[in-house]
Amino acid sequence: MKIGYFYFLSLFFYLAANRLIADDGMQILQAQCSSCHAITKPTDNSLERLWTRKGPDLYYAGLKFQKKWLVKWLQQPTIIRPAGEFYFKHIKKTPNGDEIDSSSLSPHPKLSPNEAESVANALMSLKPEGLIIPGKFKNEPVNPSIGAMFFGKLRGCSACHATKEGGGGLSGPELYDAGDRLQGDFIYSFIEDPQKFEPHIWMPKLELAEADLQRLSSYLLSLHRSQQKEGK
Repeated sequence: MKIGYFYFLSLFFYLAANRLIADDGMQILQAQCSSCHAITKPTDNSLERLWTRKGPDLYYAGLKFQKKWLVKWLQQPTIIRPAGEFYFKHIKKTPNGDEIDSSSLSPHPKLSPNEAESVANALMSLKPEGLIIPGKFKNEPVNPSIGAMFFGKLRGCSACHATKEGGGGLSGPELYDAGDRLQGDFIYSFIEDPQKFEPHIWMPKLELAEADLQRLSSYLLSLHRSQQKEGK
């Protein structure tokens, strides 16, 4: 009886502590992050808002990211979008063609370990209903070569996204750490219908067959930053 009592008492304090940490993180989000990111669903879904926003929406971050990655990234931010939120705002003309003007890109603020943990907890609590159906993504193994061919040659995703350093497009988020950063259900659901998340986003709705949607999602989830160091 006493064991059960102490178990539930410990669980209560654990949950209470996590709630306090999340509350602290939400205060940081509202004070330091909300000027660039939407942490609640925007009431304005216009194209104009999309063009003028400074950073990606975070109101569905709990469906999108992996907490372990968030905690690490918030302490040591790295570039995810090589050309910023919008490519055309961060390019310059050169004799060799358009190039990214890195001087126009603002560095992301760094957080302390405690702040990163708090903010990650707050972000992981942002899970609006109706954007994903948990379990639709099956996470079945995919041949890496077939996945890469499907991503690049067959569907043209590499025009905007890179799955390895130094290769692929620059106008969309890098994906060579997608398996570290993103949740499988999110990858599947966003590819299936990007406009469900952001009505005017320019990523095309590919109308993939279910088997192809599963294959592409599994391929992206198999990508990890450590593979870059190993030369895979």
